[in-house]
Amino acid sequence: MAFRRRTKSYPLFSQEFVIHNHADIGFCLVLCVLIGLMFEVTAKTAFLFILPQYNVSVPAADSETVHYHYGPKDLLAILFYVFITIILHAVVQEYILDKISKRLHLSKVKHSKFNESGQLVIFHLSSVVWCFYVVVTEGYLTNPRSLWEDYPHVYLPFQVKFFYLCQLAYWLHALPELYFQKVRKEEIPRQLQYICLYLVHIAGAYLLNLSRLGLLLLLLQYGTEFLFHMARLFSFADENNEKLFNAWAAVFGVTRLFILTLAVLAIGFGLARVENQAFDPEKGNFNTLLCAYWNEQSAKRRVPAAPRLPARLVKRESGYHENGVVKAENGTSPRTKKLKSP
Repeated sequence: MAFRRRTKSYPLFSQEFVIHNHADIGFCLVLCVLIGLMFEVTAKTAFLFILPQYNVSVPAADSETVHYHYGPKDLLAILFYVFITIILHAVVQEYILDKISKRLHLSKVKHSKFNESGQLVIFHLSSVVWCFYVVVTEGYLTNPRSLWEDYPHVYLPFQVKFFYLCQLAYWLHALPELYFQKVRKEEIPRQLQYICLYLVHIAGAYLLNLSRLGLLLLLLQYGTEFLFHMARLFSFADENNEKLFNAWAAVFGVTRLFILTLAVLAIGFGLARVENQAFDPEKGNFNTLLCAYWNEQSAKRRVPAAPRLPARLVKRESGYHENGVVKAENGTSPRTKKLKSP
């Protein structure tokens, strides 16, 4: 299977070989895991890479439902889906973006931005649809109180956990793609910044059991980012077309207001008023503030500060010292004797 037509062969496992064949290498690794499912000896190990782990049967009203929580084995599933994302990235690049960019005749700088926005448009659109489906089916959108009620939300439905695993896999795959796509050095710090910000926020919501709040925030954020990158793609075809940028600017302000309101409502009012407020990592409870004993310290009786005594005057033979200056008894500085020149 070849994702690119190559007119030149490179030495095996050289730098250029890995760059031009990274999708094929990832496909071979994924294929090895899938073949492992066919044999009983390796099936249990292969399932660790494919299916979410740590399933727990939670009793419901009529029957039992299967939920999941996180653990170290999630890293194996994330690694597996990183390789799948690399393959999909190469397919989109080869069969969609490269063909469009050839017709536009873009410069090197615009070509790099076009590939970046093209990949992110497809990712944000699919993530918005998927996230909206999860939020609606789980009832988080119609019942905002579910964002903080019964916290910590240790047990996750299958589609919620799988969504977070795929999100982490995508943003982790973006790190080696900077090398595979030969991104310009000037662009690397900017792209590293937003990749790391997404990783920190998504992993934080997943590990701190704030998955419900994280889903709604990602839905708003991805919708805004989709409009921005779509507007940038249209600007490459027509530089005078600024309608989508104007629409993005309006949506951006409204979205930021919703994100701020939702975060304050869920964290500042919701989690701050629940009864279970303690730092207990074993139970997955992180509902605490850095200043945990602020109310106790403010209620304590403060001891008034002792008044500062005036500086003590030390008498000398010809006066006293004050602030390092010798003064006479009447408060004037003594005159120094002039030395006669020889």
